[in-house]
Amino acid sequence: MGSTSAPTGSTGDPTGSTGDPTRSAHDARGDRQAPGRRDLIKRSAALGLVTVPALGFLSACATGGGGSSEQNPAPAGEKTDKNPLGVKEGAPLEAFIFKGGLGDQYAKDAEADYKAVYKADVKHTGTQQVGPKLTPRFAGGNPPDVIDNSGADHLDMNRLSTQGQLQDLTALLDAPSMDDPAKKVRDTIHPSTVEKGMHGDTFDVLYYAFTIYGTWYSQKLLASRGWAYPKTLAEMVTLCGEIKKTGIAPWTYPGKYPYYVHFNLFAQIAKIGGMEKWIAIDNLEPKAWTSNDAVREVVEHYEELAAKGYFLAGSQGMTHIQSQTAWNKGKAVFIPNGSWVENESAPTTPDDFAMSVGALFDGAADKMPHGTLRAEPSEPYIVAAKGKNPVGGMELLRIMLSKKHAQNFATKVKSLTCVMDATEGMTLSPGLSSASKVFKDAGDHLISLQLQEWYPTLTDQKIGGFTGQLLVGEMKAADWIRRTQEEADKVAKDSSITKFKRTA
Repeated sequence: MGSTSAPTGSTGDPTGSTGDPTRSAHDARGDRQAPGRRDLIKRSAALGLVTVPALGFLSACATGGGGSSEQNPAPAGEKTDKNPLGVKEGAPLEAFIFKGGLGDQYAKDAEADYKAVYKADVKHTGTQQVGPKLTPRFAGGNPPDVIDNSGADHLDMNRLSTQGQLQDLTALLDAPSMDDPAKKVRDTIHPSTVEKGMHGDTFDVLYYAFTIYGTWYSQKLLASRGWAYPKTLAEMVTLCGEIKKTGIAPWTYPGKYPYYVHFNLFAQIAKIGGMEKWIAIDNLEPKAWTSNDAVREVVEHYEELAAKGYFLAGSQGMTHIQSQTAWNKGKAVFIPNGSWVENESAPTTPDDFAMSVGALFDGAADKMPHGTLRAEPSEPYIVAAKGKNPVGGMELLRIMLSKKHAQNFATKVKSLTCVMDATEGMTLSPGLSSASKVFKDAGDHLISLQLQEWYPTLTDQKIGGFTGQLLVGEMKAADWIRRTQEEADKVAKDSSITKFKRTA
């Protein structure tokens, strides 16, 4: 997850994913309206859970020249029941996969099946520098066919879509699913995946994973000390005081990528103040930050944690990997993160760590109930409209959306996919099991945010810089709020930045 640098996260994580574009009645250049939150939430609750990392929230990369909106002509392959998209047998396929917290073996496994079925060479590149490596290729008109566009250095999908560089994936949604030809692909995946992948009226981004965000901790450590996961912000402050007396730091965070803290901070504001006021923030409305009492309550909470020395010394200079390692070693109790963290930190996690995640804390007078959770689709896959084999790219995604590969993903990276009910009957890892539980416990009370996806430079660089200063005591909460509002206003007034709009 990263914005200015490139950590190795996954989706939803700034080293790993991007945000939340949703269906709209407007084209990609105008306002985008989000789906009804209540409808999305009800469908989320029916899912039973699907996975890690997201969102995205990473610095945008320039994508180069314009380009027409024309899609590549259909391949010469014959459409059959077993080849519904008409993949041309023997046609090479190129896949560019973000190799962060989720790794890339799961994609290689799907590519192996593609190669076997279509007798085609598959060129695979695993990297954490998607944007730097692919920006010149898009500008030159020779992009790879399918791309996992995650990480700190991801491509700007809003710009690519506006330029007509992304393949319309509607044919994939309407194709028969791998497991049951009587069902279309769209009927096997979580509905919010479709809503999130829209640019205007076009579905051109497949968010393959589903991330649970929250405060992560070792249940073994809490139990061994007789500590209970706090229910409120006030209880958290009290517990932090008890923790500090033992010589353990209550919190750590990746100070080189302070926007990781936003995974909790932003969602906490939405829980306390309500989604209506958060939507005003997403929509860059005047005084959306300064007139929201929840912003003051939450930012002052973090100011208090910093003032009382509740963050692990040196956290401000740590990468996400370094902070996770310190956490795994018991140097700190809590860390803000997404569900990709279990796989990403596996090399340093003790076998009996009992990795767990907690829901958002209650404030003084919340608009949303206890147990409210931030959870949303993540890990954006795109197919290049001007690639040599875009139909093959869509077919690879269809293979990945089979139950076989959804389960393989859950097994290999300890995360869930957008494929509904794919993990039924499986034994889940500790972190994934915990994430599944808080997801189910949250019911309809789920939070999905857009600001980090739509305006990553604002959130990850500008506000992230303020957050970094706040957590080391160099900035007061009042100044954080004032300057954040000023930066949001600058974005709102900047005609060179495409604006989006959500209504619910």
